[in-house]
Order: sequence, then C-alpha cells, then structure tokens
Amino acid sequence: MIARSDDYVEYCRETAKHARKLHDLALRGRDNEKVTQIIHERIAETVGLNSNDDLVDIGCGDGTMLRIAQQRGARSAIGLLATEEEVALVRRTGVDVRQGLSDLLPLPDACASVVVCNGVLLIVPRDRIHASLCEIARIAQPGARVFIGEIPFLELTDPTPQFDRPSELLRHLYRKQGFRAWLGMVRRMAWSGLTGKPFVLSPGTAHSFFAQPEEFIAMAAACRLESVHCWQHDHPSTRNNYLLRKPMVKAEVA
Repeated sequence: MIARSDDYVEYCRETAKHARKLHDLALRGRDNEKVTQIIHERIAETVGLNSNDDLVDIGCGDGTMLRIAQQRGARSAIGLLATEEEVALVRRTGVDVRQGLSDLLPLPDACASVVVCNGVLLIVPRDRIHASLCEIARIAQPGARVFIGEIPFLELTDPTPQFDRPSELLRHLYRKQGFRAWLGMVRRMAWSGLTGKPFVLSPGTAHSFFAQPEEFIAMAAACRLESVHCWQHDHPSTRNNYLLRKPMVKAEVA
C-alpha cells in the first residue's frame, strides 16, 4: 500500500515545491483564479476593509487578499502561511508574508483591526482550535472585525481513496485531474525510486474540524470574540462563514 500522510503542513510544502503558478497556493484548483478573486472581494466587503485598517490574513494562499488591501489603501497588510516554501513564492509579488501557524501567530498583541482566516480552521486539529481562536483574539485590536470562513458544520468523509498500488493512484489521477497531474505524479514516483526515498502521498483532502454554529460561536466567545453574523457558504454549501468582533475595552468605573 502507498504510504499516506494527512499532515496539511506537509501538503502545503509539497504544493509550493511543485507549483506551476502562484495561484496553486490558493488550493482552489488551477483554473479558478476568478473564483478566488470574487471570494476575497466579498470578504473585503463583509469586513468593510478600508484605508484605516491593519489587516492580518491567516492562511493567505496566493496573497489575493493582501493585494486587495493594497488597492484599498490599507495602512498595513500581513499574510501568514504554514511553510517557508510558500512564503518564498508569495514574497516575490511584493507583499508582506511570514511563516506561522494559526495556534502560534508570530505577531504582537492588538496589531490588527481586521483578521481574516478563510478556509483554514477546517484543517486544524480540534485540540488546537481553542488556541487558534485565542491567538486570533490576541492579535485583534479592541473593536476589530474578524472573518472566519468555510467552517464545515457536518463531518465529511475524505474523498480521496486509499491506493494499494501506484497504478491505481495513476489511473485515479488521470481520470479525475488529467494528463498533467498524471505526469507530475509519474515524475515524483520516479524521483522517489531514483533517490531511494519512500514515496508518501499527501492529498490534502482530509478535514480535521467541523462544528455546528452554536458550538463554534461558543468556542469563539470563550476566547473573547463576539458573534456578529453567521451564514451558509455558497460552495461548498456544507460550510459556514462567521463575522466576529473583539469587544471594545470597557472603561473602568471610578
């Protein structure tokens, strides 16, 4: 049987190593640049991103949200990615990108007036969700708007099957993703054979976290993030989006 890893950080690293173009890092498919742009424009509208904002985008993909922030004249815009391999690619476009994971953000307290974390927490292990939400709250300024998107509300089965033989994997890739994906995998298998390194498949399709709205809102509240609005994501429709807010600091009573 082919060895398999559901370590999403490793999947991101492999994606960066084999990326044909920057948009591959958005993890939405190679021909979906327009979809990625539309999704991030909607997020910018939802949070009211403007020239007075300091944005932090956790899991910034190909940097689309950072470029939108620049176009809107945001005061600052910082993106975070899981691996240095991704960071190196996105930095070439002139945006501020750093390596960091959701449960240990390499940023100071109260540095962001807007925090975006879209399509990220669903691949974070459940036992690290509390720490991730607390880190988001830590870097958010009082009154900050926080967008957390694409949280599954149902437990989903992994759509990528297990493969006993390389030929099965190659047939699956050719049928589902076409010749280029097939050829890329052939090259990876050949390189593994030449170097003697074990071949490990990292499909990046397994989800680690899901929650019904009531549960997720309660988890956010435990980290001092108030719910403003929750709504169903367009596609896939098995996920929810959340607009949260960090409360303003209450004035002390004399």
